[in-house]
Amino acid sequence: MSVPAQRLRKAAFRTATSVIVVATLVLAPARSAHSQDANARARQASDRAAELEAQGNHAGALSLLWEAAGLAPHDADLQNRLGEALERLGALDAAIDAFRIAVNERPEFQRASNNLILALVKAGRGPEAVTLARTRAAAAPNDPDRQFALGLAQSEQDVDGAIASFRRTLDLAPRHTLARYNLALVLQRADRFGDALAELERGIAIEPRPELSYTQGIICWHQGQLDRAATALRSAVAAEPGYFDAYHALGAVLQAKQDWNAAAAALRRAIALRSDAPAPRYALAQVLQHEGRDDDARAEREKADRLRERARLEQEAGTWTAVGTQRLDAGELPAALDCFRRAVALLDQYAPAHYQMGRTLDRLGQHEAARAAFARAQQLNPSLMPPRH
Repeated sequence: MSVPAQRLRKAAFRTATSVIVVATLVLAPARSAHSQDANARARQASDRAAELEAQGNHAGALSLLWEAAGLAPHDADLQNRLGEALERLGALDAAIDAFRIAVNERPEFQRASNNLILALVKAGRGPEAVTLARTRAAAAPNDPDRQFALGLAQSEQDVDGAIASFRRTLDLAPRHTLARYNLALVLQRADRFGDALAELERGIAIEPRPELSYTQGIICWHQGQLDRAATALRSAVAAEPGYFDAYHALGAVLQAKQDWNAAAAALRRAIALRSDAPAPRYALAQVLQHEGRDDDARAEREKADRLRERARLEQEAGTWTAVGTQRLDAGELPAALDCFRRAVALLDQYAPAHYQMGRTLDRLGQHEAARAAFARAQQLNPSLMPPRH
């Protein structure tokens, strides 16, 4: 190669190298800015979701949590909150995936670990839950929270093992009220009612939590101790005025005592707290029937029937939406869109499905259809604002 050719080649190499360096310097701030923008949008969506959760708008919160988790997939707190929202919906497989991401991102995240274990148990994957919990407990045998998590995992399939794990937790941390509460639940399941009540009383003496009084009331009710049950349940609602389950149970206990007026009042309070719940309406219908108010009883039963059917459809639509969102996050856009269309076919009033459909259509380049989907979601749930680009 001639000297001029060598010089030309070196000059070309220096020029190309300079272009690469300049391009890298230009693109790095762009990537950083994009990441910062995504994180900022994720925080905004997360904050708005927290506001909606506080207002009881769980459907709106779930859509925003999906969006936030997609923008910040390595945020363990966001993934855990998304898992909790999905678990409330009954979309257990999707919840498990979210909890697992949270734990992988932050292995010492105890709440996410406990959530993962419980979700596995609820999904019928008890052996997997026990294996995970036992591995974590063996790694830190003097950690009461890990012993507690093992007890939770064992509760549905190994009563003796669960009792031993909860007692081990209490040996390590005698004031661990949740361990005592769950020990009482396992003892109750084993028909050891006296032992269960004794543990609840010890727990109440340490920390009078409303769920302890509630469980005490339930056990007394099933043992036919109606006065004691009513007293315990009244303690629960006095400690937590928004305790739906306690008001519902109190209404049933008072109904068994044939205290119709007080039963109706408790059940109406439960309905006021959860107007979408069919069970207290069925109970109220029975009370009204005993009072001779047949037309009112029939009306409550019809409302309860409609709510039960709506809940069934909403759970199915929510499951399809959860599956679709997983496909969307994986980049499988046509499959995601099919899931959201199935959800909408089941329940057109399910706002999160329309919202996620809008996100999918937008990524497919179908912007007019995306705007229509976002508009429908916001019509159904005004809190669901279309995402900003």
